[in-house]
Parts: sequence; C-alpha cells; structure tokens
Amino acid sequence: MDLRYPIGRFQKVETLTISERHACIADIEQTPANLRAAVADLTPEQIDTPYRPEGWTVRQVAHHLPDSHLNAYIRFKLALTEDEPLIKTYAEERWAELADTRQTPIEISLTLMDALHTRWTILLNALSDDEWRRTFRHPDLGVMRLEQSLALYAWHGKHHVAHIRSLRERMGW
Repeated sequence: MDLRYPIGRFQKVETLTISERHACIADIEQTPANLRAAVADLTPEQIDTPYRPEGWTVRQVAHHLPDSHLNAYIRFKLALTEDEPLIKTYAEERWAELADTRQTPIEISLTLMDALHTRWTILLNALSDDEWRRTFRHPDLGVMRLEQSLALYAWHGKHHVAHIRSLRERMGW
C-alpha cells in the first residue's frame, strides 16, 4: 500500500448525481467526527509521530484539515457570489511548518473543524442545481465547478483521516 494514498488517489469527476452530491455532503459533515475518532486517546508522543517516513505528523495533519477546508469554504462562497473568481492557492507544506501548526494543541483545530463543517454543510445543503454548476478558476487546475470541488473535499477529509487511522493500525495504537 502507498502510505501517501491509503484510500487511493482522488479521481476527478465531471458531474455528480443528486445522490452522489448527498453522499459527498455527508462525508464532509462527518469529517470532524471521523478526525476526532482517529486522534482519540493519542499521547503527545503519538500526536507528534509522522504518519509515514518523511511525512507530516498527526498534529500537522490535524491542523492541515481545517486550513485546507477553510480555503475550500471560502472558494465556495466566492464562486457563489462572483462570476468565475480566480482563487488563490497556498503553500500547504510551508503552512504545516508554522508555529500555529507545530505548537497548537490539536483540540483547537478539532473545534474549528466542528464549527466550519457545520456552516459548510448548511451552505452545501442549500445549493440549487444551478449553483452546483457555478465555477471558480484554480491557478493550477483550471476552471472547476462546485460539484467537482465537493467531490475533491469529500475525498480529502477521508484521505487524511485514513493517514492517521493507518498509522494507528500499523503501530498497534
């Protein structure tokens, strides 16, 4: 198994059915609880263990998820309120090295995930079919429809939770 992709690489989708959208929204809604369960009862030493050789620590993964999902939430709001906005990328590897990632207890990011995903889920459940087709322009990936971004972030949460779960399994935690 490739430790970088414990659930496999993201498979880009062109469109989603209504039931696929609902499943993705449910995945996003469940991400905070799944992350909490994945990190439950870990010791400080375990939290600072990389999920793979030369990979991020559990702490970095736990802080990366709200960093990434905050960006995604803002991208959704921009696409819903502007015509094909150009979104900004961010240097996630460098963000993972900043003091707020290295030194902050993970409970702070778990709480942030709870609040963020509550708001995001409310927004996602309210979108019309036309709104799902709204777009933003990603500097690296080109034009993306909101339903494509939904699928990406549903996968993204499961992807990083699986990093922690697979580490726990391998280490017998």
